[in-house]
Amino acid sequence: MFIGNRTADDWNWDCRSGLFNYRIFGARIKIRKRGADLKLSEFLGETTEYDKKQEVEMRKPKSWLKSVSAFANGNGGVLIFGIADDDTVIGIEDIKNASEFVSQKIKERIDPFPEVTMQIQSTEDGKNLLIVEVMKGQETPYYYHGDGSTEAFIRLGNESVAANAAELKRLVLRGKNTSFDSLMTEYDFKDFSFSKLRERFMEWNRASMPEKSFESFGIVNDKGKLTNAGALLADNCPIRYSRLFCTHWNGLDKSGGQIDALDSAEYSGSLIILLEEGVRFVKRNMKTLWKKQLIPELKCRIFVNGVFLKVL
Repeated sequence: MFIGNRTADDWNWDCRSGLFNYRIFGARIKIRKRGADLKLSEFLGETTEYDKKQEVEMRKPKSWLKSVSAFANGNGGVLIFGIADDDTVIGIEDIKNASEFVSQKIKERIDPFPEVTMQIQSTEDGKNLLIVEVMKGQETPYYYHGDGSTEAFIRLGNESVAANAAELKRLVLRGKNTSFDSLMTEYDFKDFSFSKLRERFMEWNRASMPEKSFESFGIVNDKGKLTNAGALLADNCPIRYSRLFCTHWNGLDKSGGQIDALDSAEYSGSLIILLEEGVRFVKRNMKTLWKKQLIPELKCRIFVNGVFLKVL
């Protein structure tokens, strides 16, 4: 039995799941054949999780392979072949050849090989769509190799763009199952104080912070070295870019000719110090003529959340 140019050894039909298991160069791609139960509304337009192509570009496979890389480097996603940019359903004529080509190029040009499921969907008027679902990868970054370059892509809105240096570093850390705050530094725990952290611990728990908590919280390792999290929480924080800039502008924005700053301040130190000083700055610059529904404490909570999000 032959399907395309593949033998029966390459394909295996599972009657219970309606699934073709297709092996190519030792890797497995799953291809499911479905009937006319496709909900096209799910695939119209483009979002962070979906991307659509009118056809399988065989001369320029990078045009769609970069989306495979981006989905694997992100939270996963679906690539749909057979839908035009204006959401017109075109369909893929030679669906078997197209699915084989897509499978082969993913294997050849995406490294490491991501987990992919391919589905062949049929519309009511008999048009076939090739649905390529890319799972969230655990071995990031997933690179595209081809055209004399090696690039990792990420999703930015509805586009797949090349990862910059910062994003690439984040992907590398994720692939190692680690994060920035857990990385070790060369700073010794004994050289730093944590009075602000101890005060907060007492305030939240009504008990002194045990010394063993520094290690269990990931602030210091068993050799007495600070993690990045520990360095950021130390009173005399040694990380030079742990700073906060606050400005109160004259007016709602910097346009209209009024660009003078009514108040401005720069703070440095631990994250706790930055949060405390930032809240003081907000309160100092709050006017009394707020609308009744505006709660001052809410503004402070918004500021604190904003600082944490910026740090994370």
